Parts: sequence; structure tokens; C-alpha cells
Amino acid sequence: MQPKGSKSEKLMRGSMKRILSSALSLSFPRAVYRWILDPVDRDAVLAHVAIKKSEVDFKVLIEISCIYSPEELLGVRRAYQNRYKHSLEEDLASHTSGDLRKLLVALVSGYRYNGVEVNARLADSEADIVHKAIKDNCFNNDELIRILTTRSKPQLNATFNRYREDHKTSISKDLLGDSGNSFQKALHTTVRCITDPHKYYAKVLRDGVKKMGTDEDSVTRVIVTRAEKDLKEIKEVYYKKNSISLDDAIAKDTSGDYKDFLLALLGKPDHC
Repeated sequence: MQPKGSKSEKLMRGSMKRILSSALSLSFPRAVYRWILDPVDRDAVLAHVAIKKSEVDFKVLIEISCIYSPEELLGVRRAYQNRYKHSLEEDLASHTSGDLRKLLVALVSGYRYNGVEVNARLADSEADIVHKAIKDNCFNNDELIRILTTRSKPQLNATFNRYREDHKTSISKDLLGDSGNSFQKALHTTVRCITDPHKYYAKVLRDGVKKMGTDEDSVTRVIVTRAEKDLKEIKEVYYKKNSISLDDAIAKDTSGDYKDFLLALLGKPDHC
């Protein structure tokens, strides 16, 4: 019998780790694995994977920060720390830099007020602050980042509505700008997640099935994380925007057990 920690045991553990990693890289088992996790653990895993990519996938982190409730975000942060023995903020800060780090760390660290009250006068003044920053191409403006990362969602939507009324265009459109600028794209994603999460998720799904070979990470993420929340509403928006049901789009662009699993989550168990 080999002693514990022997060379052969280490080789065996390494082989098993590689086999398991290879299996979970496949679409179906990976989707099932994420589905069976508790929601906060699932989101902690998704956040960790997003941070560890060669280029941080800021969309995942912004979704968790801006679409989830303050309590849900706090739960994800706790689960992340329990699982990885580092804080989400710590790992994010060490894998990003500059303006993108400033925005993302502020988003995941925040605890927005969750009430429905809106200060109309504040919305007016902050719409002007946001407009000036965008007009001057000063996207890393501290005040702009403060407003986006600390204000409640109802307060932000009041500010965005005032912006549209005053300037006859949306903040989202004005932030499109340079498609190669990661920080500007992150700002744009932040606004979209706050203003209309269902429309945002529908667009993520459409982009995912439209790509050559299907962006399975994005498609799996949205369907698995929203299945027990608001997937019905996302499906409705998807159909209105694309004139094809999400079920049909998934059936067309996926196959095998992976397709059957996604269709079951979409409410089509007869496909299994």
C-alpha cells in the first residue's frame, strides 16, 4: 500500500482532476452542475469563472451587481468568500486595473437602498452631471461612477428618464460609442441591466444563439440562473424582439442532452 501523499497517489489525484475538469467542460454536465448548486453558490462559481478568464467577463459581474437585489448580492459575496477563501472584491481587484477596476469593485461592494422612493430634484441634477460627463467624453468621471454604483434602481431610472426627456436620447445610446473600449462597454452594460433586465437578458440570449457554434456559456448562464425567477418574462421579450420563440431558437442551435436540458428549463419537458 502506498503511503498517503506518495508520488503515485498524487499522480492519480491529478489524473482524476483532469478527467473531472474535462467532463465538466462539456455543455450538458456543466449546465447540470450549475443547476444543482444553491443559487448563491452557483453565482459565486459564475463570478469566479468570469474573474479568472484571460480577460475578465465584466458582464457576469455587472449582472449580479445590478440586477440582483442588495440581499442577493450580499449572499453571493458571502458564498464566494466561503468557497474560495478570498473576498469577491479582493479577487476582482487583483484581476482588473484602471477605470474598469474602479467601476466593478464599486458595483460588487455596494449595498443599494432597496426602497421605491424617488427624489425628483436629485434625478434632475444628476441627469445633468451624467450628461456633462458623457458629452465631454469623461466616462471615468468620479461622479458618474458614484451615481451608477450607489443610487437605488428607482432613483437611477428616474435620472435616466430625466436624461431622455431633456436630451431626446437615452443614456444607453449615448454610451455606445467606441465598441473597442471595455470600460465604456461596461458602463453601457450597467445602464442596460438597471433599466430593463428582461430586455438585457433577451439580447444576451439572442447574441448567444446567433454566434457560430453558439455561445453556450452565456446561454446556459441566463437560462439556468433565471429559470426559477423571471425566465417567462425574458421569453416574452425575446419573442417580441426576434419574432421567434426562445424554445425554437434553442432547439435549432443546440443538440443532444444539452438541448433537452435547456428546453426542460424553458418549460418543454416533453423534449426530454
